[in-house]
Amino acid sequence: MKSGAAPRQSLGPRPDTRPPRHRLPAGATDCHCHTFEEGYPHAADLSYLPAKAPLSAYLRMCEAVGLQRTVQVNSASFGFDNAVTLDVIRKLGPHRARGVAGIRPDIGAAELERLHAGGMRGARLSTKVKGYGGTELLEALARKVKPIGWHVDLHLGGVAEIVQLEPQLMKLPVPIVFDHMGSVRGAEGPAAPGFQALIRILKRRDDCWAKISSWYRLSDAGPPAWSDMAPMARALVEARPDRLVWGSNWPHPNRYDPKDIPDDADLIDAFCEWVPDSEARERILVTNPARLYGFA
Repeated sequence: MKSGAAPRQSLGPRPDTRPPRHRLPAGATDCHCHTFEEGYPHAADLSYLPAKAPLSAYLRMCEAVGLQRTVQVNSASFGFDNAVTLDVIRKLGPHRARGVAGIRPDIGAAELERLHAGGMRGARLSTKVKGYGGTELLEALARKVKPIGWHVDLHLGGVAEIVQLEPQLMKLPVPIVFDHMGSVRGAEGPAAPGFQALIRILKRRDDCWAKISSWYRLSDAGPPAWSDMAPMARALVEARPDRLVWGSNWPHPNRYDPKDIPDDADLIDAFCEWVPDSEARERILVTNPARLYGFA
């Protein structure tokens, strides 16, 4: 987007979701999604303008596919205003919902405690979209969130960034969560240096996690199987099945062509085919999210 240009209006989610072919275990958790309700102001500097995607529509999708818990990631389009996410958590209750916040590096202790009490459990940085600040803030945010036990959530523009960040990430004094499989593209494959750096960090740190999420954006093969992303998903499961979670990335924001909006049932079926072992699925969908985000 050119400097000074108005942000593009992205598309909303599909109005209907089919039931997936695979049945999810009880307590299945969507660990990466967003809600765009009306009445909440957007940040001044936007990468995209999200379409309306209210909680009611999200819950219909969850019911259709069998998701029972949610981790709402406060969208970059709201910047450091976490009101929409806090309201979703309050409406659903702490047994069903947690959140990841956008926070300023100079946030005060009282505001952090308020966010924690509201169900937030991590702070997000992004080198891909405006709104949170990027990895130049890693150390500052880590110092802020360490006293309350939060993690830092990394949304990267590309997996190659992990190569240069690896020494810093190995020493970061708080847990780390990598969004979207580290942002590795299907054409890069599991041998990509950045993806191999991600695998190393997962193996060497017991408090590092990765989300199997948003691969439909990263695939060069396309729907409904996204077959080029399967090797990376399987490599992650082989490396650390105890440090993975899954996310839908509903409502699939920052997309502009209807064919690029996936059916969430297709996402679940692809994941279940990549992870055929029922015990591994239970870990990724239920046990690991409970540990990472503090569900009962």
